Amino acid sequence: MLLGAWITKGTVLEGVVSGMVFGLVAMGIVLVYRSTRVINFAVANLGMVGAGLFALLQREYRVPFWLAAAAGLLAGVLFGALVELTVIRRLFNAPRVIVLVATIGVAQLSLLLWIALPDIDVPGAKFPVPIGSTFRFAGFSIDGPQLTILMVVPAIAAALGWLLNRTSLGKAIKASADNPDLARLAGISPKLVSTAVWAIGGGLATVALSLLGGGGSANSINTLGPSTMVRALAAAVLAGMVSFPRAFAAGVALGVVQAVVKFNMTDQPGVFDFLLFLFVLAAVYRQSRSGLVEARTFAYGAKSRPVPERLKSIWWVRSLDRIGLILLAAGAVVLPIIVTQSSRHLTYTLILTTTLAALSLTVLTGWSGQLSLGQMAFAGIGAFLTARLVSGLNFDLSWGSFRLFKAGLQPMPFPLALVIATLVGAGLAALVGTTSLRIRGLFLAVSTFAFGFAASQYLYQRPLLKGKARDSVTFKRTSIFGIDMKSQRSYYYFALCVTVLVVIAIGRLRRTGVARTTIAVRDNADTAAAYTVSATRTKLRAFALGGGLATLAGGLLGLNLQSIPDDRYFTVNDSLQLVAVVVIGGIGSVAGAVIGAAWVVGLPALFPDNDVVPLLASSIGLLLLLMYFPGGFVQLGYSLRDTIIRAMERRRPDTAGSAPRASISTLGVGQNRPPLTPGVPVLRASDVSVRFGGNLAVNSASIEVNEGEVVGLIGTNGAGKSTLINAIGGFVPSEGRIELFGTDIAGLPTSQRAVKGLGRTFQAANLFPELTVTETVLVALEARHRTGSLVAALISPAAARRERARRTQAGEIIHFLGLGSYAEAYIADLSTGTRRIVELAGLIALDARMLCLDEPTAGLAQRETEAFGPLILQIRRELDASMLIIEHDMPLIMSVSDRVYCLEAGRVIAAGTPSAVRNDPAVIASYLGTDERAIERSDATR
Repeated sequence: MLLGAWITKGTVLEGVVSGMVFGLVAMGIVLVYRSTRVINFAVANLGMVGAGLFALLQREYRVPFWLAAAAGLLAGVLFGALVELTVIRRLFNAPRVIVLVATIGVAQLSLLLWIALPDIDVPGAKFPVPIGSTFRFAGFSIDGPQLTILMVVPAIAAALGWLLNRTSLGKAIKASADNPDLARLAGISPKLVSTAVWAIGGGLATVALSLLGGGGSANSINTLGPSTMVRALAAAVLAGMVSFPRAFAAGVALGVVQAVVKFNMTDQPGVFDFLLFLFVLAAVYRQSRSGLVEARTFAYGAKSRPVPERLKSIWWVRSLDRIGLILLAAGAVVLPIIVTQSSRHLTYTLILTTTLAALSLTVLTGWSGQLSLGQMAFAGIGAFLTARLVSGLNFDLSWGSFRLFKAGLQPMPFPLALVIATLVGAGLAALVGTTSLRIRGLFLAVSTFAFGFAASQYLYQRPLLKGKARDSVTFKRTSIFGIDMKSQRSYYYFALCVTVLVVIAIGRLRRTGVARTTIAVRDNADTAAAYTVSATRTKLRAFALGGGLATLAGGLLGLNLQSIPDDRYFTVNDSLQLVAVVVIGGIGSVAGAVIGAAWVVGLPALFPDNDVVPLLASSIGLLLLLMYFPGGFVQLGYSLRDTIIRAMERRRPDTAGSAPRASISTLGVGQNRPPLTPGVPVLRASDVSVRFGGNLAVNSASIEVNEGEVVGLIGTNGAGKSTLINAIGGFVPSEGRIELFGTDIAGLPTSQRAVKGLGRTFQAANLFPELTVTETVLVALEARHRTGSLVAALISPAAARRERARRTQAGEIIHFLGLGSYAEAYIADLSTGTRRIVELAGLIALDARMLCLDEPTAGLAQRETEAFGPLILQIRRELDASMLIIEHDMPLIMSVSDRVYCLEAGRVIAAGTPSAVRNDPAVIASYLGTDERAIERSDATR
């Protein structure tokens, strides 16, 4: 007995054997990630084509074993290379998380190709093995498939290590992963390297599935894909996504733990999958602490062209976005009257519930950038929990003979049960989200994938959700609000009402501060924090809203089915299909969720005997849209809409003059400011130090900014200027004391420092690429009055008035800075100079009193720089603010500053008036140099 668990030799052998295969697949995941920074979710399913061909040739056509194995391996290698050339190559420069979504489509396509192989799923047919006998060695009983794995896998692992460490191809893979641009200069083609890596990955997956299927039923291979994938992913993440030996060892360790758990807990199937989910959470959290997370935004949704102001008076032009949805709603009302079959009504209701589940991904993935591959797990929890609440729920928790807790709930009406289940689902999603606050994109997909698998294998079987039912849970319809729901048509109309209300509410939220701040955090969390937006609160809100919507969808779907299965609708494969729904329809768009659900669920139902339609509605359709129309069907609709708007613009030319500039007095600046304490500096940083590992970036630096002052901060590149401002703003951990208006803010998060009046601009001036200028200013205006989620969704008159007032105020700020012609332009489409002015608009909206500007003229032409200096001073006067400015343009910084600090190696080496600092020998030696022309230029004035 070890740690309370019985371990036998057979258990250890079984664990080591299966763990070797997990480790082999994990090495394939690490291989692709190290070379292309993509987590390949098709790495297990990628082997289905080769493994299937191997089984078909050997079993059905009696091809000799080794010849069939070679043919299958070659097919797997060629399939991997073909996937790279046709799909991955097309998306080579796309954000890595988009390529991850493409691998989901490849995984689905691989499964369909497996099913399409003739006679591959004959009941009782065995997968071929090279050794059929059983051997005994050192007390172990080893069968043929196990012996094959013990001989083949270590050899392949060693060969792979030799290939990567000792060959030119391995060196090329490492070089391409570390620095693709430098690799190109060295004559290495990252694209050819990517093809080679995917070909090797296809071969590894083929071997792995062939070994796992050895001796078992051939038609069980299609169930090995997700199970093997989640275990291999866990091993790869435990290995840090970089180490092949650690990935292999982690796979073996997980295999042993799985065998021990299964041996000792035969009455608790799926418990290891839940433990695996916990392992993945811990490993992903450790990865997030190391900084190895996806940095680029997930945004790739279609953008709609705003309606010009002069065309908004035409009602049908103004309502173009809504007309399509209104027509769809009208069709949804009429369709069940025309089509009377009850089975069709069941399908139509399934489309509605899929729409609701897809809306959860619209919020979580489209708005928040959190790629979830386990949303249907929340739907499954919603279905089972709602059914249990309707029938009555008993809690009986015991430990051995000791009862911990016993309680019960009486049966309740379906609407109340649905609301309670939705709230529980929202809370559970927020709880899962708390472990993922520091991660997004790629690694969040890993943890949610593991959660979805754990739910289907373990959570659904808990008595709290399933009661005493062994298979499906009965969930009969009676009446809702006094209306008989036994008729499938009646229930369809009820589900339609709920769906329409949710679509309206989510569409409303997209036009409010709830969605704007969510997208802002997704696009640029640092700038959002500088605008007082808490990334933690915003992400948890998105998790809760997404989980609540998925749970609501599950409760409605459960009552639609009336018999809730645990092996359909709510599995991890259904979660992957849900991703296809939102991508095909148009991620981030409310209309996209509706269109995607109708396409993926409804189209196959219209053509039940057609084998091509399901491909277009899932894997092939997903891949084609990702490659050619990444914005989904909504992108095509937006193109048509934009064509109509351009045609109307030509018919109604712009004759209005430019809007007059607003006065600063109308912008609400300074209305709620507390009075300053006389003699107390606005900003005081005392002995601030910042360390990055062993590097001391800022060394006991102290600076002060007094009321109304403009203070310059100069120094060479790498002197620690931006790091010091980041420490003041709370963007990096620091030591020392930081006071704002006499109050110590060193322990406050970034968003709270901004709330207290600390404004910040950034050197890159990226802002929020997927928001317009107006939306960006509105995000900053959230600092004055927060938008409540529930109030905004309910479309209350008070919320509508506040939104109109906020938009009016944003328009005044925009016109004050002369940005009127850019009001509806996306930030990504603006020049650097225009983005700099938008940053100033954000500072006005924040009503900040202490402004930290990090190289505000970086990237500007000389003429723009000359115009920017007076604008900065005007903003300071209008806001009655103080400024700390980092700037390399010496004439500018010397002309606008009242005092100047100079940093070298993180230390303040000079401080005083511009003239004094300019002539300080230490500054001349460190920064200005001894060239008289540079010194004279630093003394120039505007």
